Amino acid sequence: MADADTGKAKKRDWRKLAVALGNRKTAFMLLFGFAAGLPYALLLGTLYAWLSDAEVDLETMGVFSLIGLAYAFKFLWSPLLDRIDLPALKRLGKRKQWIVTAQLLLGVILLVLSTLDPLTSLGWFSLLAGIGAFASATQDVVVDAWRVDVADEKATIDILSTVYQMGYRIAALVGGALALFLAERTSWPTVYATMGAIMAVVGIAGLFAPDAEQTTAKLGADAEDLAALRRPGEIVPGVRKWALLIIGALWAWALVSVGVFMVRSLGSDPDTRPDSVEFISTQGPLVVIATVVLPAIIAAWLVFQKRQGNHLLTSDEPASGAFDRAIDHGYRALILPLTDFVGRLGWAVVIVIGLVLTYRITDAIWGSFAYPFYLGELEYTKDEVAVASKFFGVGALMVGLAVGGTLLTVIGRMATLTFGALIAALTNLLYADLAVGGVRMAAVSDAIGFSWLVSHLGGDARLAKLMLTIAGENIAVGIAGAAFVAYLSSIVAKGYSAVQYALLSSLTLLVGTLGRGALGQMIEERGYYDVFILTTLIGLFAVGLCLVEWWRISRQGRRSGMDETALANA
Repeated sequence: MADADTGKAKKRDWRKLAVALGNRKTAFMLLFGFAAGLPYALLLGTLYAWLSDAEVDLETMGVFSLIGLAYAFKFLWSPLLDRIDLPALKRLGKRKQWIVTAQLLLGVILLVLSTLDPLTSLGWFSLLAGIGAFASATQDVVVDAWRVDVADEKATIDILSTVYQMGYRIAALVGGALALFLAERTSWPTVYATMGAIMAVVGIAGLFAPDAEQTTAKLGADAEDLAALRRPGEIVPGVRKWALLIIGALWAWALVSVGVFMVRSLGSDPDTRPDSVEFISTQGPLVVIATVVLPAIIAAWLVFQKRQGNHLLTSDEPASGAFDRAIDHGYRALILPLTDFVGRLGWAVVIVIGLVLTYRITDAIWGSFAYPFYLGELEYTKDEVAVASKFFGVGALMVGLAVGGTLLTVIGRMATLTFGALIAALTNLLYADLAVGGVRMAAVSDAIGFSWLVSHLGGDARLAKLMLTIAGENIAVGIAGAAFVAYLSSIVAKGYSAVQYALLSSLTLLVGTLGRGALGQMIEERGYYDVFILTTLIGLFAVGLCLVEWWRISRQGRRSGMDETALANA
């Protein structure tokens, strides 16, 4: 009888997966994932190949990498995207109006870039690249919010998260390897004009995407939401005002500091450019404290005061003027997402933040040192690395994403999240073996016949062990990535999805950025082997946090901080 029930449950899981994959929302999620990944690949990867061909100096190219800060600090303007409507585009929906605008703007920017010479028009080139990074990061914020908002019983958050990652990785291949292939046979202006046209077509197609019913319904409820802040049982306006002013000042300082740094860094005079390493090592932690740590403490204090019955209104207190209404708007946009998050999670917010900080930190840090390891330490050729990493590796990553999406549906989110963390940590040991000669990886490759296959396709046993290592890591990263995006999407509230998801995802990027200097120093002093052992241990710490979070969710159920759809798949 138990076997029959298990068989029926498995059939329901597979049927659920098939329905989700055939949903219209899933198709648009794939498209939006592609649209998110393409400009990132073109502006923070392929662009350097164009600059190299144009003989732009290395110092200037290093400055271009700083436009990536737009992605790390995208949460700073996310509250505006949650509450501000674009003129004449409001009817598209709260999310779609920003998604379509960002995609069309990116299409125009790529087309204009294709008309410029990066050597003679470097100022305009850097300005457009910076605006493009800002538009791309903005698109990421709203697409992430759209994914959370439109998820339902058919197009589940797990499947949407997996499909988004697939679209993103396909775009990385198109904007990376395919762009290089086309540039070799045509020209860089042709490549960027083609990619710009693709982004414009995606933007037009986005007009027909569904928007979240809940988000659209909220358009007519703004006045009611604001009025609710001034009813009995809510925090008194005076306390709310000071909380908003303090957190607003902290976020404004961070936004201005990062903005000034980027503008100065992209200037035409090298002598006036600030030291990026110094900024990241000194200002980076301060930005994290100002925008995450202190606001979280203030939000926790507000939640505590409300639960204790302190500083609460005892009667209606309507807004008396424009200033009061402005304070209410700001509080709703910036503070309520934080108090909602802290209020739902309670003490577990420490576990969640710890999990966010450690789950993908090794990937975020390691990416900067992958090519020095392959090309410098192991002395592979560029062609070998391209075959192993860009082609075979991307295929393995797609396999991992597909497996991750299936596991999310069949065994549940937290089981997949924990399994992904475990294998992602252990695959660091594969690289540790390569760092000391790769004897074990070579033996495995020989034993399963992979060395024989690669040798018959034009490679050798040495290339085979690199391909096998990268494949193992990428499959693990695909499974872990699908589970992690689904987990983050499940713990944010639909009403505040843009701010909450942007904060969590940016926190992952920020910590990875801050840790690169220390990891680089460790590589210089102790070598790659010790670094891979360290990243394995960090990954195992994330496994422990996954187990704690899994226990918390299982024990607390609806009080865990997840929405109902998320709980059904946990």
